[in-house]
Amino acid sequence: MSELIQPFSFEDYVVLPWTEQLPHFGWIILMGFLVTATCGLVGNYLILRRMALVGDAISHSILPGLACAFLVATAFQSKGEVADAVDDRGLLFSMAMFGGALIAALLTTVIIEVIHKKTRIKQDAAIGIAFSSLFAVGVVMINLFGSQIHLDADCVLYGEVTYIPLEPFWTVGEKALAPMPVVRMGVVAILTVLLIACFYKELLVSSFDPGLAASLGINATVVHYCLMGWLSIVVVSAFEAVGAILVIAMLILPGATASLLTTRFPLILGLSVLHAAISAVLGLHLGLWLDCSTAGAMVVAGSILFMAAWIFSPSQGLLKRRITAFDEKAVEAESA
Repeated sequence: MSELIQPFSFEDYVVLPWTEQLPHFGWIILMGFLVTATCGLVGNYLILRRMALVGDAISHSILPGLACAFLVATAFQSKGEVADAVDDRGLLFSMAMFGGALIAALLTTVIIEVIHKKTRIKQDAAIGIAFSSLFAVGVVMINLFGSQIHLDADCVLYGEVTYIPLEPFWTVGEKALAPMPVVRMGVVAILTVLLIACFYKELLVSSFDPGLAASLGINATVVHYCLMGWLSIVVVSAFEAVGAILVIAMLILPGATASLLTTRFPLILGLSVLHAAISAVLGLHLGLWLDCSTAGAMVVAGSILFMAAWIFSPSQGLLKRRITAFDEKAVEAESA
């Protein structure tokens, strides 16, 4: 009978990924870090706005976009209309997948805002209506056109970060530099940092107090739609690595963990990036040891870090509160 958890080998699960197998596992760690760091940075603003589930809505509702993209790409491929423009069939479907998912994500954002602004429906209910309806449309499309749509359910739900090293590499001349998903996620990560640096005041003020933002000449509505649009790009870029279910954890865990350790927002952003790095490294080793989904293991590692911050935070931790309560009772007993 096989063991539920295989014996831990420090050599196999810790040393080898950083030595002989680094050319392979290095890309997985880098992709995991880029995804978690980028999602975490954007997720901090969702937490401030109490819109954490918007990322979940977008990640689920892109399914019909994927289905439509596969159908369109298949139709063009069969007619040979893009044969001269795109020689690589895999590149064609990758481009179609990204474009279809992005359109569906942006559409979800618009639908949520229209329902919320034009009706008496609260925002949380609008999110539920939008993502459940679009997700159901995607399921129906796959059932209707199942013979033409070849979607891997595991990839859609959990992502395939372990396959990143096997993706086509971006080449300059004859030199292969990095897998295309890593390059794409790296560009999105750099742009995210630049956008936060350039529009830090606008994002922060509009997140805390839209009324104050208006008094300062900041159009909070425009900032909101721009943030939601960029969130869609981030979620779609991360989708290939972590899938629809795990992306919400990547959006929330880094910021939630950092907010337990400090109240200064610039420090929260920095700690979110640190959380992403530690989660990516620990998640890889945990996934190798348990022989499970690497993306899922990265989320588990991030959850462990959150639990540690929740318990040991010097200002808001459970131990700190317990000690403070004990000291207060001791003072009351002495004064009595």
